[in-house]
Amino acid sequence: MRFQIAGLNHKTAPVELRERLAIGQDALGETTRALLARPGVQEAMILSTCNRVELLVTHNGLEPQLPEFLAEHFALDRSVLEPHLYRYQDEEAVRHMFRVAASLDSMVVGEAQILGQVKQSWNLARELGAVKGPLDKLLQGAFTAAKRVRTETEIGSSSVSIASVAVDLARRIFGSLEGKKILIVGAGKMSELAARHLIQHGADSIMVANRTYDRAVRLAEQFLGAAIRFEDLFARAHEADIVITSTGAGHPIIGVEQAQAILHRRKGQPVFLIDIAVPRDVDPLVNRLEGMFLYDIDDLQQVAASNLVDRGHEAEKAEAIIAEETERFRRRIRTIDIAPVLVDVQGTAEELRQSELHRQRGLLQNLTREQHEAVEAITRGLMNKFMHMPLQALKAAAREGDAAALETIRAMFGRDYGHKPAADAEHAPERAAGPESGDESSKI
Repeated sequence: MRFQIAGLNHKTAPVELRERLAIGQDALGETTRALLARPGVQEAMILSTCNRVELLVTHNGLEPQLPEFLAEHFALDRSVLEPHLYRYQDEEAVRHMFRVAASLDSMVVGEAQILGQVKQSWNLARELGAVKGPLDKLLQGAFTAAKRVRTETEIGSSSVSIASVAVDLARRIFGSLEGKKILIVGAGKMSELAARHLIQHGADSIMVANRTYDRAVRLAEQFLGAAIRFEDLFARAHEADIVITSTGAGHPIIGVEQAQAILHRRKGQPVFLIDIAVPRDVDPLVNRLEGMFLYDIDDLQQVAASNLVDRGHEAEKAEAIIAEETERFRRRIRTIDIAPVLVDVQGTAEELRQSELHRQRGLLQNLTREQHEAVEAITRGLMNKFMHMPLQALKAAAREGDAAALETIRAMFGRDYGHKPAADAEHAPERAAGPESGDESSKI
């Protein structure tokens, strides 16, 4: 296996750094192509979410220098980036990807969104031709592992997401959401989940603002709320007690000036802002304003930790499944890796068979067609019987990772993996134009 992952996430890097590396959907294709063009990279996929940016590649043995790629592509000093990066090779990379897809590495263990995000990145990479071999098999293995975790454990039994954690935070702040007015900025999946949780916990007035007004209308109608045109956002924002933002703007849409205007129109009533976007929608300096209480996605870590405690036993069961699936994938990929060796060994045997038949052509030239076919069948049958056990041994050694056994079996056939033997069969007939005088081995 030659898999490699490099990246950072909510555990290793603060949101200020993660937002500098965030890759929007419109730029993901271009960035994937740039990664694929990196020396040594054979396949590539990029996973970019609010909580992580990860580069996943297969390589040809040449170190792909993924940290350098991140630093160069995002114009960051590597000394700033390096302390927050993690890197995984081969089996560790497989296990990490399986855990990510199964939401065991998420801020909220058990949340369902990450699997969809992995599949979205996989589909894009496949469309670009960036994923087509071992990496494709790895991702499919990750989806299988995630499905088993979902069906065989209760880790995702309740509706848990970053959106639901944001709502839990609002409930802790207010005690009750009844009678509270909510403004949701952004009409994506995260916003829809937030709205659903808010309604379930008593909120009775929801406004939705989105750059595409029709999407705001559709989301608002689901919850009997009101849609706001994006250009009217700050004319209505003061009506809300809680503002939840989740857009893909790529820059703050609520700055200090806008926040001061909202506070002025609320006449001293506080506002709670929950910013679950990366890059952030709200300027962090807003939190310094008296009456503005801003929480970003990293502030949700503490609430998420309590979810992890509740799910500890189910998480243990899920980790056991991941271990099983990682081992199953390891065995599968080793069997796939040995395929060229099997072909090579079988080719050696066939070359030897053909060479010997060629050496005896003088004795065989007077045989009838039926006799030639009988000789062909006998020699091929003997070769297959002799080769059966060595080939099975090769497969078993590959599954178990027994390198010594692999080398021993390869050496039995006088060649290394992928190389022709010294006595190349292509030239064997010329070297053996006929039975040599006194050569007993040439006689039938």
